[in-house]
Amino acid sequence: MTHPLDRAVWNALTTRLSAFATADSDDRAVRIDPEVGVFLAGADARPESLAAMAGLALRHPGAGMIERAGSAMAALDVPGVAVVDRIPLVQMVATALTPGGPDLAFETLTEADAPEMLALATLTKPGPFRSATRRLGPFIGVRQDGRLVAMAGRRMRVDGFTELSGVCTHPDWRGRGYAAGLSRAVAGEILASGEGVFLHAFAGHDATIAFYRSLGFEIRAPMTYTRLAEGDRP
Repeated sequence: MTHPLDRAVWNALTTRLSAFATADSDDRAVRIDPEVGVFLAGADARPESLAAMAGLALRHPGAGMIERAGSAMAALDVPGVAVVDRIPLVQMVATALTPGGPDLAFETLTEADAPEMLALATLTKPGPFRSATRRLGPFIGVRQDGRLVAMAGRRMRVDGFTELSGVCTHPDWRGRGYAAGLSRAVAGEILASGEGVFLHAFAGHDATIAFYRSLGFEIRAPMTYTRLAEGDRP
């Protein structure tokens, strides 16, 4: 039996995050609401699943897939949809955090903060972030002079695990411990609920991986993020 995090997108969108799947998703393929995210997954590599994935990818362009590196799902091609690139990731997991610094003053972000959240994520590029990604939260943030300068939140949820995601800081406010403090706050709440916490980082970003290791995360598995072309709506 595979680990639930090997197919985090499929397992999330068919269970705990099923409310965020598009209405045309089914038991062969699922696509998260494009306003919430980019993720697409199929049940398996059978032709009927691939055909269902293709339909979703064409109806909801700009999809992306995360699968365990080396697996058949990570290497598959969706019929009629070009692959833009396949990006190596690492999946990191924590079951406890290292001793940290002082608590950070933050606030829980709301719908009213959505435009600023999108602007911050667009500037800093922590990973796919869309106009309604905040609905996967909660997200928390730090403000300076009324301006949102850092945030972090939750994304995928599977059996026994919740993902830390959207961690970013405005370039003018880096080096002040905001990313560490916010990550510790989100991860600590997840761990306190009895779940493990996981995240994805680009495999080539050694500094990012070292940062999360300093918080108590370790690499669990190599993953592949496949970006699909925008394509044409049928």
